[in-house]
Amino acid sequence: MVSKISYSEFRIHVYIPDITLPTTTAEEETRENVTISELSFVPTTEDDGKSITCRAENPNVTGLFLETSWKIDVVYPPIVSLRLGSTLNADDIKEGDDVYFECHVKANPHWRRLTWLHEGIVLNHNTSARIIRSNQSLVLQRVTKQSAGKYVCSAVNSEGETLSNELSFRVQYSPTCRFDRIVVVGASRGESVDIACEIEADPPAKTYKWKFNNSGETLEVASERFAKTSNGTTSILRYTPVSELDYGSLSCWAINSVGHQLQPCVFQVVAAGKPYAVKNCSLSNQTTSSVEVYCLPGFDGGLPQYFLLELYSSNSAVPRYNITSNDEPYFYLSNLEPDVTFKISVFAVNSKGRSQGVILEEVTFRDPEKRTASDGDLPISPLLGIVLGAAFTVIIVVMLIIIRVRRSHSQPEGMYEQKVVGIPHHHNMSSTKPLLRSGSPREASDERDPDVIPAKYGSPDGASDTQIGSLNGPSSLPGTKIPTSSNCTQSIVAQSWITPVSAPTLDSAFHQYNNPMLGTFPRDSRPKNLQLGNGSSATLQKTDLELNGLAIKERLMANRLPESCV
Repeated sequence: MVSKISYSEFRIHVYIPDITLPTTTAEEETRENVTISELSFVPTTEDDGKSITCRAENPNVTGLFLETSWKIDVVYPPIVSLRLGSTLNADDIKEGDDVYFECHVKANPHWRRLTWLHEGIVLNHNTSARIIRSNQSLVLQRVTKQSAGKYVCSAVNSEGETLSNELSFRVQYSPTCRFDRIVVVGASRGESVDIACEIEADPPAKTYKWKFNNSGETLEVASERFAKTSNGTTSILRYTPVSELDYGSLSCWAINSVGHQLQPCVFQVVAAGKPYAVKNCSLSNQTTSSVEVYCLPGFDGGLPQYFLLELYSSNSAVPRYNITSNDEPYFYLSNLEPDVTFKISVFAVNSKGRSQGVILEEVTFRDPEKRTASDGDLPISPLLGIVLGAAFTVIIVVMLIIIRVRRSHSQPEGMYEQKVVGIPHHHNMSSTKPLLRSGSPREASDERDPDVIPAKYGSPDGASDTQIGSLNGPSSLPGTKIPTSSNCTQSIVAQSWITPVSAPTLDSAFHQYNNPMLGTFPRDSRPKNLQLGNGSSATLQKTDLELNGLAIKERLMANRLPESCV
């Protein structure tokens, strides 16, 4: 600060009201009837808004002076302080009370954001959670024990952010259980167990009470049988079941200056022992340095159990790994050395102890480089050999059955014969033996009468039978005879035959039978005419080169010829 005055007899004073400035910091200099006074001054936040004045006065003249003033504007980050509401007593806040906090902020420029934190978590305005923010106040309605803890408020302006002091907030409440669940306690008959009832309370509990309940009655436990710890948060009851009636539930209540415990701590006393051993342990996903071990759990002994795995080297009695699993007997082992033989033991454990161990012996992790040579010839499993042999046998049997069935279809029983009727003798297509379906001649030594019911008509030796259209010559007689393998003959009254225009071929003279097992001829869609002429051979019309087998059959059956000959 510099002040100039043209008279050297004047004195210069620089000051701030209510603040004494050190005089040693002021320097004066006079040049050409001008006096200059310089003052070095470092303002604080308390100087914000105050005025600094420079006054020049003549000591020889009272009341004669000149002065000028400047208002100081000091900028700084917020200064924040947190206090509990002025109307509240911090040592008398209980569950269900309404409280409020005040955040005092001093800042230049003015703060632009204010934040509230509880245990480091930001609190937002939430009426449903009974949290209300209003300007620089925080209101909590119907506080609970969860509302206790440390509170902080934070303010921000252009110069920075500042956190307030931590305010520890205490809420007094009646006792509650530390563990919100039923605790299972296992004990055998005559065994004494210590049952600890742990509670949370502020202030600590003064007294406890216990009750026993089974299906028949509820009894209050005498106070001599249990004790409480010095801090008042735990009561220990020594309990010994003697008979079946001593197994049931034990309930514990605590009382402090705020009130009684509403919900008791419950302990279920059951007959229990050590758990059963695990079973069906197996190794899976084994690599050169890791493996997964999985077992099935056994009976837990009536108590919650967990599972323990111990890994031993072949030459050590001290376990290298000790792994526990709470949910199921599943373990993952990794970072294991190759070519080292290990032993794995798995146990089930509860509060009564651990089960017998299930041991997996000689577990080895081989180096892939060392086992490459031995992996070239993979041994065949005996079970695989049995399966392959059985499959090969089944294939052979199926092939034999197929061959047998095909042969039986190619030579069916009662093979059907086809006759040739009325082929003129002047063609070189005659035959003295009837043909089978396959075209091969049939032996004359076949059964004479294959019918189940013998023919009642005609002579079996064929002495009085007349011929019908002999294959070896023309049929010029009124009656002709057809030789057959069964010597079937029958007199047929000759009728007029149609004189053929041209001789039929062998293919047209024989009608192929498509399904001999059904015993019927396939019908042709074209009309067939079979007529018997006088003095002419039996033949077909020019327009129909195939024999009408159905018409022949009906004609022969009408003359009482045995069906097997047809």
